[in-house]
Amino acid sequence: MGALSESTESDTRPDADEPRAPRLRDRIRAFRERIRTKPGFNLAYRVAIGVIGGLVLTAGIVMIPYPGPGWLVVFAGLGILATEFHWAGRVNAFAKRHYRRWVDWLGRQSTITKLAVGAGTCLVVLTTLWLLGLFATVGGWFDLHWNWLASPLFNR
Repeated sequence: MGALSESTESDTRPDADEPRAPRLRDRIRAFRERIRTKPGFNLAYRVAIGVIGGLVLTAGIVMIPYPGPGWLVVFAGLGILATEFHWAGRVNAFAKRHYRRWVDWLGRQSTITKLAVGAGTCLVVLTTLWLLGLFATVGGWFDLHWNWLASPLFNR
């Protein structure tokens, strides 16, 4: 039985002497090395990665208190930045570690604590929606022009 399974495995495995198609990661590394040899392109590439990663990171930070993938976008932005900047990799590892600690801590808490955290998150969301003038906009749809609905930032 053992001899049969060994011969079957060797017959189904691709021959080690056959060339493999380059993996995507290998092609990306080769591309990056070609860019790295040209100083002008290298600087432009690093600036582009910095701008794209910074925009994704900023969007993630803004999205954190809202329902949805805020932390995922933060980690993605830091991951983009980490492809060129070592500090971003360290910050990403730090943020992931502390995010995991927070989630674990919150999971161990009582229902009252979880509700308090949820209420605080809800308060942040409602406050920012009010500051951005969404309440006044929706109130206008229903012909409600109450003063307290108006945003102090975008006074109409």
